[in-house]
Amino acid sequence: MPKLKTKSGAKKRFKITAQGKVKYQQSGKRHGMIKRTTKTIREHRGTAVLFKTDGDNIKKYWMPNG
Repeated sequence: MPKLKTKSGAKKRFKITAQGKVKYQQSGKRHGMIKRTTKTIREHRGTAVLFKTDGDNIKKYWMPNG
């Protein structure tokens, strides 16, 4: 049986916390800031945590080795 490889794209986009939750960077911050509201820019700052079921799928299929 071959070993499961971690997907390179997932490795760059997600981090797993010590409690097993999956952190990700907020989207919509690369370009086009003029058309976004100040509230949107402020709310998308920093990182966020995925919902439990989505995080479980990420860990199972794309990051099986942590």
